Amino acid sequence: MSERVIVFQDHSFKTNFKAADPNDQRSDDVEPVHHLHDLTPYGMLLASVAACTAIVVNSYANHHDIPLESVNIDTTFDRIFAEDCDDCNENNEYEEIIHEKIDFEGDLDSEQLKRLHQVAKACSIRRMLQSGIRVEAE
Repeated sequence: MSERVIVFQDHSFKTNFKAADPNDQRSDDVEPVHHLHDLTPYGMLLASVAACTAIVVNSYANHHDIPLESVNIDTTFDRIFAEDCDDCNENNEYEEIIHEKIDFEGDLDSEQLKRLHQVAKACSIRRMLQSGIRVEAE
């Protein structure tokens, strides 16, 4: 199982979403997402993390006069099964992981790039996922 969502946001916060077909694992093609219902729940999660990251980075750049023109965040969700696990689906012996690749556009120096990569980690959705969140049903 693998999912991929790409979020592009310019300096004025105009945001575009693209996603790969989660049913076609062999294709790297991504298509524009026009409606939320076009995404799977995992795709929605990726879109949330990437959009949050883009907003945090753009807000920081605007507030600190950093010449960021746009940010592109390519996210994937995957399950990594243990190498010797024949029945991991039943035993739940796997690791779920989100990979995030961030590209910045603009006349940015190395210090600004370094700082923007640090700021990207301040996304509240990302921090919530990394620290864990309990879900209680009533």
